Amino acid sequence: MSEHKIAMVGTPCEIMAASKLQYYTDSPIDVKLGLFCMENFSYKYFENLLKEYDLKMDDIEKFQIDKGFIFLLLKTRETVKIPLSVAKRIIRKNCNICVELTSETSDISIGSIGSDEGWSTLIIRTEKGEEIVKGALEQKFIEAKEFTDSQFSLLNRLAENKLSKNLEEIEKREFLARPVLYQRSKSDDSIAKEISESDFLDLKSNVIDIGACVLCGACEYACPDNLITIDDTKPIMKGECPQDCHACFAVCPRTFIPEDLRNDNSKAIGDFMKVLSVKSLKHSQGQDGSIVTTLLDYLLTNEIVTEALIVDKEDYLAWKPHAKLTSDIDEVIKSGGTKYSVCPVFKPLSNINEEVN
Repeated sequence: MSEHKIAMVGTPCEIMAASKLQYYTDSPIDVKLGLFCMENFSYKYFENLLKEYDLKMDDIEKFQIDKGFIFLLLKTRETVKIPLSVAKRIIRKNCNICVELTSETSDISIGSIGSDEGWSTLIIRTEKGEEIVKGALEQKFIEAKEFTDSQFSLLNRLAENKLSKNLEEIEKREFLARPVLYQRSKSDDSIAKEISESDFLDLKSNVIDIGACVLCGACEYACPDNLITIDDTKPIMKGECPQDCHACFAVCPRTFIPEDLRNDNSKAIGDFMKVLSVKSLKHSQGQDGSIVTTLLDYLLTNEIVTEALIVDKEDYLAWKPHAKLTSDIDEVIKSGGTKYSVCPVFKPLSNINEEVN
């Protein structure tokens, strides 16, 4: 059993992958901080889009998406607006079949929708999440105020919009005989049978080849023989699956979802205990009021977790996301801010696998 207790930050698909890792494996992930997410963009296609505005990634100081635009704060202090209607063409294909806005299987979900400027919306989903928020309030890492009915209506409406729009996309794909496995309503016994008959080739045909892969790297991490590699492109297998190994298919967030983790789509933001507006009393950098950074600071300072699994930017390539495992709060602070692109977030956990083995 691993001595590591990790707090993970991720988008809805990454949090679902972490939840499936917890469900099917002895996962070192202990706390899940989920982000609100409408969609993510292809890094390569984003670079190409910026060329149309005579810009490069390295020109950008900060990204923000708000009110139908991507706002780019440049290092020159100028601001460039790109309409989301223009940016839609660089959205990753898998985002169009995601029906979650608010990371429904996290312990705590965090985003800006609904809250006043400088505040963040925080959804407590589990008893563990409730305990963390209570401690952070008591130790004055954060402050909180009630989330109003009108704020909740806005959040719920946007979540419903994403849900209904992407369910339509799922219907279109399935009309073309491209099954979207993770939306299947199946019993756990039926899912177990499907998994027992599936391996990487099934993952490839049902997820990777049809543009449903989220590039999270859960398959790479879960492979007991290190046969799967994933970097900036699709997962690739070198060799053949050992007999009776179904790990990659089981943990993928776009294969069948166990009943305990599955949202029946009747609740736009999923199950929750409480919704609050919160503000950091410790940090001011980053996005969404720096609440993610502040909660990680609280968790590390109080030794509730041993490390944080975060996404930073590559030093050599502007705004290129890069996952890392750290116990250094300065590194957590440095990583603050949304990257709007994806990377294999579970890759840093491979060293833990090696320790255990």
